[in-house]
Amino acid sequence: MSPALSKLESEPLRPLPQRLLERYLLLLRLYPVLTKATSSAILSALGSLLSQIIERSRKRPGESKSFDLGGPLRFAIYGFLFTGPLSHYFYLYLEQLIPSTVPLAMLKRLLLDRLIVSPAFLLLFFFVMNVLEGKDLPSFAKRIKRGYWVALKMNWKVWTPFQFINFNYIPMQVSLWRLASVGMCSIQLPIYILVK
Repeated sequence: MSPALSKLESEPLRPLPQRLLERYLLLLRLYPVLTKATSSAILSALGSLLSQIIERSRKRPGESKSFDLGGPLRFAIYGFLFTGPLSHYFYLYLEQLIPSTVPLAMLKRLLLDRLIVSPAFLLLFFFVMNVLEGKDLPSFAKRIKRGYWVALKMNWKVWTPFQFINFNYIPMQVSLWRLASVGMCSIQLPIYILVK
């Protein structure tokens, strides 16, 4: 066990949320990519489950639909392998590409994220989900035609204010918030389900 972890365990008891946050921040410092990948996997799986719960609540009486446990698993895989690691390196690169000292840095970062990164990330999302579902390229092309533009517009509408807050007020170290905003599940998942 690392000295930093054992130090936390020897301190007097504090409220559980405070201890969990301290542990999370410590893990972010010690194992940033793994911690962000795991966080993203959990958030993505929870987003998929929440989407299924919402979808089930909208069904008419008599219509039953069982939970698709493969959905949360696919989203967890995507979050672990793609969202967490890519977001980590994207934010590090963004700090170097557009330092805070550059005039209008936050606006430039926001525009780069929203107009270049988001469209590419969304395309990757659709492609990986297609692969994880075992579908072929024609079904991928069909899904892109039916849902990509709708999902991208929704992404811009919903996530742009969050990203503005992230770039202006959330420190890089507290990347759980940044990770959550990039997690995309809360907006792309319902649209993804609609275009299946």
